[in-house]
Amino acid sequence: MLKIAKTDLPALFQKIAETKDLYLPIRVADQVNFGVYTQDADVSLETLKTVKSPKDAFFPQSETLYTCNKTENKISITPEELQNKEFVVFGIKGCDVKGIEVLDKVFLSEPVDTFYKARRDHGILVALACNEPEESCFCKAFGIDCTDPKADVATWLVEDVLYWNPLTEKGSALTDAVKDLLSDADDSKVKEQQEKTKAIVEKLPYMNLSLEGWNGDVLTEKFDSPLWEELYQPCLACGTCTFVCPTCQCYDIKDYNTGNGVQRYRCWDSCMYSDFTMMAHGNNRNSQMQRFRQRFMHKLVYFPANNNGMYSCVGCGRCVEKCPASLNIVKVVKAFQKEGGDK
Repeated sequence: MLKIAKTDLPALFQKIAETKDLYLPIRVADQVNFGVYTQDADVSLETLKTVKSPKDAFFPQSETLYTCNKTENKISITPEELQNKEFVVFGIKGCDVKGIEVLDKVFLSEPVDTFYKARRDHGILVALACNEPEESCFCKAFGIDCTDPKADVATWLVEDVLYWNPLTEKGSALTDAVKDLLSDADDSKVKEQQEKTKAIVEKLPYMNLSLEGWNGDVLTEKFDSPLWEELYQPCLACGTCTFVCPTCQCYDIKDYNTGNGVQRYRCWDSCMYSDFTMMAHGNNRNSQMQRFRQRFMHKLVYFPANNNGMYSCVGCGRCVEKCPASLNIVKVVKAFQKEGGDK
């Protein structure tokens, strides 16, 4: 294990940024999100979780796919260049690392999404363990240890020291590039911090959320439950839950008239919107209840049915915090537990 003083982190960031794009949690107008590092950026590694997850680095909220231009009677099509430079996402939490693993299942399965794959091939994840998880967190329910994140490099911020441990070839290569700023360390302080954090985890209200009864084999039972008619009622169909979620992967593809051509781009979409996947004949989910049900059935039933039991929720708690109607996956799971007689 290696270490670097917290006061020397700006030098570390600058060293990485000399050869790679560096994404960090950056505070702008009291909101912290991952953004490109600059020397005057207000970096906030102490923020537990950013407003949006860092999935933007691999699956951007909006990206151009190709451009069509017409010159006289000739049409040219220019595909957007794929990511060809290494970049680092620094400070990503364990739940968001797991979120990227979920996206991998979607975009790296056949047919492979070449835009996503290029970013994954060139992206390096430097994870930061949690010290003080909040009441909205429930990553433990999905098998995630927030004190021991699995990425290319795992780090722990303890007191005024950042501890550093490379876990993959990418992580070792990054470590070699900045080794003159790092020094050897033992892991005693890290272990002490991990035990303190685990003690906090055990006291959080949602950490022991039971997923019993949710898997890929209960499609009909859960789909036909009358509970959905009760649960969806407060839903505003605003889509906030899908835009802050680290695993939501729905997108739309649209064309933009540039005046002398067309840009085709894709952008995030939401299964909570009435026009999502709408075609000439209409929408196959024409009520808000059906759209509400779709979101949670996908997280807890459809996705695990097709991915060896992996849920497409990571317990980050963003939907718990951000939903204006206080609807979230915890409330859904608990409602079905109550229906089944669980306390």
